[in-house]
Amino acid sequence: MKKVISTSKAPAAIGPYSQAIQVGNLVYTSGQIPVNPLSGSFVEGGIKEQTRQSLLNVKAVLEEAGLTMSDVVKSTVFMADMNDFADMNAVYAEFFTEPYPARSAVAVKTLPKGALVEIEVVAWK
Repeated sequence: MKKVISTSKAPAAIGPYSQAIQVGNLVYTSGQIPVNPLSGSFVEGGIKEQTRQSLLNVKAVLEEAGLTMSDVVKSTVFMADMNDFADMNAVYAEFFTEPYPARSAVAVKTLPKGALVEIEVVAWK
């Protein structure tokens, strides 16, 4: 059975999707872009600031499900420019400890609202 996970501490879904879905022991988050949930606007700055806000949004959704970043088993990072990889990776490393989750990082043509980064995760409960 699917359980919807929703929190006001992350940007609200703006389409026909959920912030996260729990199925059994797994929680799948939707991609989180760098929108500050209090203002509804993108955070100011570049890839570092946008990565941090995207991960804070992921963290908030996981916390609503009773999980932490340590419970993440897989992440996918979508980036507008792979030249930003090192800066994204430096911020990403602040949010995870060993054993690190598996990860894919890919460059895409465009992201919602012109974001530089979008991050989704799968976590084990």
